[in-house]
Amino acid sequence: MARRGWRMADHSDDKQAAISRTLQLGRRRRGLSAWFWASLSVVACVLALWGLVRWTDRKAEPQYRTETVSRGDLVVRVSATGTLEPTNTVDISSELSGTIRAVHVDFNDRVAVGQALASLDTTKLEAQKAVAEANVTAAIARLRRAETSLAEQRDSYDSAVALEQRGVTSPQALLTRRAAFYRAQADLSVADAELNVARANLKLVKADLDKGCICAPINGIVLDRTASVGQIVASSLSAPVLFTIAEDLTQMEAQVAIDEADIGLVSEGDAAVFTVDAFDRRSFPATIRMIRYASEPLDGVVSYVAVLSVDNKDLSLRPGMTATADIIVEQRAGVLSVPNAALRYAPPATSEERAGGGLLGLIMPERPAPRQDDGSGPAVWVLRAGAAVEVPVTIGSSDGRMTEITGGDLAEGEAVITGQAG
Repeated sequence: MARRGWRMADHSDDKQAAISRTLQLGRRRRGLSAWFWASLSVVACVLALWGLVRWTDRKAEPQYRTETVSRGDLVVRVSATGTLEPTNTVDISSELSGTIRAVHVDFNDRVAVGQALASLDTTKLEAQKAVAEANVTAAIARLRRAETSLAEQRDSYDSAVALEQRGVTSPQALLTRRAAFYRAQADLSVADAELNVARANLKLVKADLDKGCICAPINGIVLDRTASVGQIVASSLSAPVLFTIAEDLTQMEAQVAIDEADIGLVSEGDAAVFTVDAFDRRSFPATIRMIRYASEPLDGVVSYVAVLSVDNKDLSLRPGMTATADIIVEQRAGVLSVPNAALRYAPPATSEERAGGGLLGLIMPERPAPRQDDGSGPAVWVLRAGAAVEVPVTIGSSDGRMTEITGGDLAEGEAVITGQAG
């Protein structure tokens, strides 16, 4: 009985040990299974993200904007803006103070040299002229009297000298006659000087009287008139301008401001064309006559004035019009050229060039960035067999939109990339 009891107890222990091993094995298998499924989930997520990135890259394939490499004429121009002015303009004021009695001309009238434009009230001056003329007459009379007196004293002195030589008269009488003769000579000199003064005064009054006529100093056209009948004018350094006369409107000049960055490109004799707002569909030819050395700073921008000679025989152009000029500084015939945008274009970085590689790069891809210029010189990107190929080039002149290509593996008709769509 005791042996049976031991066997039964031993069998029960074996069963418990087997159950324990089974439970431990089940727990181990469940742990392995959970780790496996977790790892599989992570791999699946990575593959999904990688596929999404590849799909996004394929979907974001750049669509290029292109232009064709062309051959033709290239004209380099410098643009400038200014105003039209007459070649010679004269502002006329009054040299004499007074009241305007009459105005003889108006706007746009043609005048000749010496023609009266306006007249001042000269009543007072005419009276002064009469007085001056009377003074001249009186001075002439005094001069004649002095001449007569001198002749009389000369004869008396000569007679005294002859008597003194014969011993008839005394030396004292001779001295008296000599003194009277010398005084007569002096009186004649005084009378002659008084006559010159009177004549000079008369000349001054006549000059002022002549200035009572405000006359044209040149042949030309009256551009402006501010004079009015009854207006009082005063001669001073700040005397008002009564008339403005342009000598010849058939020959005008355009004074345009050239930026300091372009002043080295232009020179006297360069041809130019300009337009005005009044005739926006018409171009007027011109030539640079002068480039002034003096600078014209304005709001921190420095410019220089170029004077363009303008033919205005039909008088269609008027003073003060705003002129927008294009100065032709260089002309190139039959040159290979590309748009300036092609020289500025650089493709974005590819997915392999993005920052942050590995898993982080797949999970958080960065936005493509343009390539930086490595300083190796100008280049353009050309579409060849559907792919963008960088082509180094040598550039020449530029008109602001197109640039001349003087060297490089670039042929006429090729498509250069100027940008990307989207």
